[in-house]
Amino acid sequence: MKQVMIVNRQRARLILFFAGWGMDETPFLHCCPQESDLMVCYDYRELDFNDTLLANYREIHLVAWSMGVWAASKALSWYQELPITRSIAVNGTPYPVDEERGIPPAIFNGTLEGLNAASLLKFQRRMCGGSEAYERFRSIAPCRSWEELKEELAVIGTLCTVLPPSDWKWDRAFIGENDRIFPPQAQQKAWEGVCPAIEHGSEAHYDDELLQRLLV
Repeated sequence: MKQVMIVNRQRARLILFFAGWGMDETPFLHCCPQESDLMVCYDYRELDFNDTLLANYREIHLVAWSMGVWAASKALSWYQELPITRSIAVNGTPYPVDEERGIPPAIFNGTLEGLNAASLLKFQRRMCGGSEAYERFRSIAPCRSWEELKEELAVIGTLCTVLPPSDWKWDRAFIGENDRIFPPQAQQKAWEGVCPAIEHGSEAHYDDELLQRLLV
């Protein structure tokens, strides 16, 4: 796992953001919280997490999006002592490959098997929910090869089947009703009776304005 400081002003509070599959820090470089530092985590080919980088923070706000919800649930379950005072899951679940609570296995496997340069662009367009948002995303798209992203997706698929369930608890879950990656009804099923606050909106899977509002 990569852990990159986007904003580092030696504040007392850190926003710890777990991005989705296929990301790097590039799409989030324009996020600039004024009262907090900001760290972006990505690349889940390994779930190793360096908690020593967080040692000086008195308060941590956790935000996770897409596959980052699963990655955070797994990685942070070994660091329950971290001073996390708020945790928000956005358009993702702790069960990313699941018939009822995540992405159906047939769709996940089809995406993995067919992944190439062209299909990645189609995925990103679907992720953004339309051409206009996709064009904006293209200007800040991650700088990683599709071959590397295919390797990451394959590892995620494997780890989902071999790792035990996580007992990590989330304070709030946000579900975008126009999410074409994680089915909204699957997200609802995953969070019912588990997360105390479930919020619905009209956003697509990736929504830059929503993420900027949360990363402050």
